[in-house]
Amino acid sequence: MTKTLAKQSQLTGLSPKVLRNLREKVIESILFLAAFSSIVTTVGIISILLYESASFFKEVSVWDFLTDTQWTPLFEEKHFGIITLVSGTLVTTFVALCVAIPLGTIAAIYLSEFAHVAVREIVKPTLELLAGVPTVVYGYFALLFVTPLLQQFLPDLPYSNMLSAGMVMGIMVIPYVSSLSEDAMRSVPDYLREASYATGATRFQTAVRVILPSAISGISAAYILGISRAIGETMVVAIAAGGQPNLTWNPMEPSQTMTAYIVSVSKGDIPYGSLEYQTIFAVGLTLLLMTLVFNIIGHFLTKRYREVY
Repeated sequence: MTKTLAKQSQLTGLSPKVLRNLREKVIESILFLAAFSSIVTTVGIISILLYESASFFKEVSVWDFLTDTQWTPLFEEKHFGIITLVSGTLVTTFVALCVAIPLGTIAAIYLSEFAHVAVREIVKPTLELLAGVPTVVYGYFALLFVTPLLQQFLPDLPYSNMLSAGMVMGIMVIPYVSSLSEDAMRSVPDYLREASYATGATRFQTAVRVILPSAISGISAAYILGISRAIGETMVVAIAAGGQPNLTWNPMEPSQTMTAYIVSVSKGDIPYGSLEYQTIFAVGLTLLLMTLVFNIIGHFLTKRYREVY
């Protein structure tokens, strides 16, 4: 390294110390720009949503937007009740979490505390491959496989429903929950395991009563990431949950989510700048605020339960 700096110093006429400082400044500037670009992107997204949503709320009152129980912006008699789309989003997310959190947590406990090293090296990458499957494939899997399977047990289940869409979303979210939870559990110091074994606890008791509480900070962050991922899912709900807004909390009925509505309106059939087109920005802003709330909750949970060993 010293010889290289000396040669470069001879070529540039600068001292090795000045040249070293210059290189450090360049590297620091590149790293700063890389980090700053994410901030600029976030600010740009929020600015666009706020600007376009402001035009929408000049025509539609915030009160009607939050309290109206119908969402028919494309009909002759227009209603703009976002609660209709919110209900579909929350129901599918709840169903997804009922699948992802238990299965993901159990998988994380097994991989962290029970699986042999060779088994872990095979199972964990295989499980994480689920995150790489295109979401449109999940959507048709829900529509063409899961729904007919559920109809064998629930004959009155409609072809498009939130139950099958939510279940498949849960399968899709499992890798996020299991991988992050397993990393958090493996980061717990071994002396806690050894102390638990020394008191006569079994491996299962140690995993559930010692390791799981100690890793709750990372596990709660994994849960919040899973919630954010489920709320923002588009193709699965657009294909399998239904395309008509329906204010219902019954997962066995069809409904439309916020992301599915954005997709349906963004196809190009609605004139740009019209009130109907601006609804997608109002819906997008609502979706952003919902995700932000869950991320803030996750941050406080992580901060609240973080342990320093």
